[in-house]
Amino acid sequence: MAVDFIGPPPRSKNTKHSLIASELQAHPGSWGVVQKSGTIARASSAAQAIRRGRLAAYLPAGAFEAVARTVVERGTVEHRVYARYVGEQQ
Repeated sequence: MAVDFIGPPPRSKNTKHSLIASELQAHPGSWGVVQKSGTIARASSAAQAIRRGRLAAYLPAGAFEAVARTVVERGTVEHRVYARYVGEQQ
């Protein structure tokens, strides 16, 4: 098998996170459920990653707020990540 050395892979603008960030930016200030996790620890970790801008889609850090909440509806427990776009902090 031969290897084709054709340069770095193209950057994708349609990642899951870039699509989520775009939707949040289209509705500034509005909270949305962006993820449902298996545990509150995972939901909290995801919320922290959004707040700190660990992924390029959520840069600059502080442009997005995010929190993790455990919600019980009709006997079903969900660990949700809520996020909203607040804009760049000056």
